[in-house]
Amino acid sequence: MFDTSIIELSTSALQYNLKFIKKKLKPGVRYCSVVKGNAYGHGVSQFVQMAMGEGIDYFALYSAEEAFLLKKQLYNIPELFIMGAIENEAVEWVIKNNIEFSVFDFERLETALDYSKKLNTKAKIHLEIETGMRRTGFSYTEFPKLFKWFRKNGEYITLQGIFTHFAGAESRANHFRVSNQINNFDLTLKMFQEEGLRSVYQHSTCSAALLNYPETQKNMVRIGILQYGYWPNKETHVRCTGEKDNLPVMLKRMIRWTSKVMAIKEVNKGCFIGYGTAYLANKNTKLAVIPVGYSHGFSRNLSNVGSVLINGKIAQVVGTVNMNSLSVDVTGIEDIKKGDEVVLIGKQNGKTITVSSFSEQSNQLNYELLTRLNINIPRIVSK
Repeated sequence: MFDTSIIELSTSALQYNLKFIKKKLKPGVRYCSVVKGNAYGHGVSQFVQMAMGEGIDYFALYSAEEAFLLKKQLYNIPELFIMGAIENEAVEWVIKNNIEFSVFDFERLETALDYSKKLNTKAKIHLEIETGMRRTGFSYTEFPKLFKWFRKNGEYITLQGIFTHFAGAESRANHFRVSNQINNFDLTLKMFQEEGLRSVYQHSTCSAALLNYPETQKNMVRIGILQYGYWPNKETHVRCTGEKDNLPVMLKRMIRWTSKVMAIKEVNKGCFIGYGTAYLANKNTKLAVIPVGYSHGFSRNLSNVGSVLINGKIAQVVGTVNMNSLSVDVTGIEDIKKGDEVVLIGKQNGKTITVSSFSEQSNQLNYELLTRLNINIPRIVSK
């Protein structure tokens, strides 16, 4: 009623994508659904509820902040795993709420130990191993100290996981680097096993690795972008289209973003449209004004190049995308009126505006575009 646009989430698309993914999992592998970044822009509380309806019971977020907000929105959440940022003072809350979390340095390890003793509750930690990403994680030179620490303090901690993240698994150009990371992680697991340190889970496989390096599956995988209906990159999609499968080698986008025509405007040939001189009408032009702009996630880089669907016709953005509105050329669209549906992402009358087309035109990754969709846009679950 008060919203300038809405995002619809398709349950049937999620079901299809999960079926596609699960056909690629080895028997007994646990599925961890990655919902960081507001579930890649889809709305974390809405997506988690949808996924739970499909039997998913384990979710990974990036930070304690994301876990806290999700806990406030939902009360029946199953297991959560925080993969990244936790301030030291938030560790107590995390342990109290039985949330699993990554540990990538000795400072966090000691903090986890302190609160475990204080609360008389074992912290459930996942040790992150540096295998080649060079971001966070314990390096091999730290293993002797790490093993000694566990011999002394292991009784206060549950070693829930040992994991790493591959740098560049989406591209064969990175094959040498990724192969080294795979070998490094396998060596790590062997060293921990020889030390008598056994974790509940071992995991390294993300969406890209599941498709390009399926042999990396241990007893858990972390799947993000695929479940929402997107490929890690074009190269991965092209490689997968050659596979023989019972399902067509496609994914279904969950998201449909729509608004409505706010106003119709007639502009004479030779007049500038919008701020500055970004667009000069080369003919008498009819414009539709849409109450969506870069504050909603419709990139300013789409000025003069983006497009939308109205009445099943493509309408190109003209002029600069504003903070809260944009204008499109509807000169050739008949019977257009205020209140007509505008599709920003998704299908209408057999035509589609895709996230990938937005990404190419605005020089954004699909990950980036999706996570920039304003959190205040209502997410509505549909069939």
